Amino acid sequence: MKPTKKKPSEAAHRKKMQALQKEMKAKMRAAKIKRGLVIVHTGDGKGKTTAAFGMLVRQLAHGKRCAVIQFIKSGNDAVEKLLRGPKLTWHRIGQGFTWDTQNRSADIASCREGWKLACGYLQSAEVDFVLLDELNVVLAFNYLPLEEVLAGLRTRRPAQHVVITGRGAVPEIVALADLVTEMREIKHPFSSGVQAQRGIEF
Repeated sequence: MKPTKKKPSEAAHRKKMQALQKEMKAKMRAAKIKRGLVIVHTGDGKGKTTAAFGMLVRQLAHGKRCAVIQFIKSGNDAVEKLLRGPKLTWHRIGQGFTWDTQNRSADIASCREGWKLACGYLQSAEVDFVLLDELNVVLAFNYLPLEEVLAGLRTRRPAQHVVITGRGAVPEIVALADLVTEMREIKHPFSSGVQAQRGIEF
């Protein structure tokens, strides 16, 4: 029989929360810098692009101009249909998953096209938020020169936010980023033979 965990008293809980509040307020006062961020969502778990779309929605709600470039995925995304408007530009340059295309030279060519678009947005004075979907996969497969991508990110407009998604983020991208989140798969219905479903996967 497991021993029951003793609940903290109200006084102990309040004391703990007051200490946490003091710590958090000190951190908030110390944060003085305001600049654009490079954000990376990686890992083998689901939710990398979905989390990036959440940031995209928030940016659009604040009236920011945004651009999305999908390097791998080729299908229509329900999010694009929902958010379509003058503040959002969306490009699907991929031909589908690499195991379906099976054509390295064609994949490289489409990635080159996508990166050319990305460079234009990274230098734009009007675009506040750039989502480079599956760019991690592109770099992991050496479809684009890493140094060229790093240079593009480093020389972007300082106030601009960039989100990069995809499995297998290379160490150099992780080192450059301001915020890195790794999605870790614990359980996935696909492993049990469950199909991808509308509103969940796409």
